[in-house]
Amino acid sequence: MDTAAPDASAGLVFRDATDADVDTLVALIESAYRGDSSRTGWTTEADILEGQRTDPEGVLDVIKSPDSRLLTVEQDGQVVACCQVEHRGDHAYFGMFAVSPALQGAGLGKVIIAQAERLARETWGATEMHMTVISVRDDLIAWYERRGYRRTGRMTPFPYGDERFGIPQRADLQFELLVKELG
Repeated sequence: MDTAAPDASAGLVFRDATDADVDTLVALIESAYRGDSSRTGWTTEADILEGQRTDPEGVLDVIKSPDSRLLTVEQDGQVVACCQVEHRGDHAYFGMFAVSPALQGAGLGKVIIAQAERLARETWGATEMHMTVISVRDDLIAWYERRGYRRTGRMTPFPYGDERFGIPQRADLQFELLVKELG
């Protein structure tokens, strides 16, 4: 009897997002991080931030940027995940990562981040992937550490007062830079 876990990459289609995807991607990102729907998954920020995670303008800016790609991931014709990969000289930046809350914990995130890393290496020759994570997100940082990312201790302030990034529910939010060497 085969007891292997199902292949999380089965039936996935990776493509660059288009203008037509903006509303779908905003809804996906919001569902993964904010509000009650985000509590279905494990990446919720609902306890530390209220309000929006992104908006149509922010998503469209990533789609239109010549140095950035917004990968859209489809399964069975439905958008189930996305991530931004941006060329920044000798490294790439990974951001705007969202997986549908109903599919979180099934291995899909591992497949997507590996694809993003491969794209950064093969397309731009990037030697490192950088990302920023809210420093109080211990479970999420631990997940990235299991993927080979390391904490740098380099912090940048959270944009308090700019509701485009949400409404903080605590006063100690900041972003920590995580880095991974791309071999």
